Amino acid sequence: MAKLKTGRHTSALKEARKTEKRTAMNSAIKSKIRTLSKKVEVAVKAKDAEAAKTALNEAFSEWDKAKKRNVVHKNAAANQKARLAKKVASM
Repeated sequence: MAKLKTGRHTSALKEARKTEKRTAMNSAIKSKIRTLSKKVEVAVKAKDAEAAKTALNEAFSEWDKAKKRNVVHKNAAANQKARLAKKVASM
């Protein structure tokens, strides 16, 4: 790569590009998790046990994937999973 006149190092520019990509991916994953959690809560509110259980399984899967990729902390994932499971169990 050609030398930059602004004095910024190429490694810093590359790291900034990587950060943008990671941020976009992390926010997409978090958005998906929030959507699935809301699906569970809507099913519980509607007292639809079958829909709640299937939505709960999907939500659990996404929480586990996010935990594995270090998008969310493992304890945060566990707390949210427990909260959703408690709501479904109370039906």
